[in-house]
Amino acid sequence: MKSLKINIEENADIEKIKELLLQVKGISSIEIIDDENPESELKKAFNKTKEQFKKGDYETVVNDIFDILTKNNPKK
Repeated sequence: MKSLKINIEENADIEKIKELLLQVKGISSIEIIDDENPESELKKAFNKTKEQFKKGDYETVVNDIFDILTKNNPKK
């Protein structure tokens, strides 16, 4: 999968931009990431995990955790 990063201004109408981009052929989904608020990313991860548990998808949860723990993150 390839992705495209678009930086937007503070006062931009995010919902209108999403609506416009979803009409473009080849765009399957849009995810809004707020670099100023990393807590929102953590909240998304917890929600994804809760949904996986509800569906009984334990293997994916374990694999995701294993990937995070074994990821080679250079320390600053």
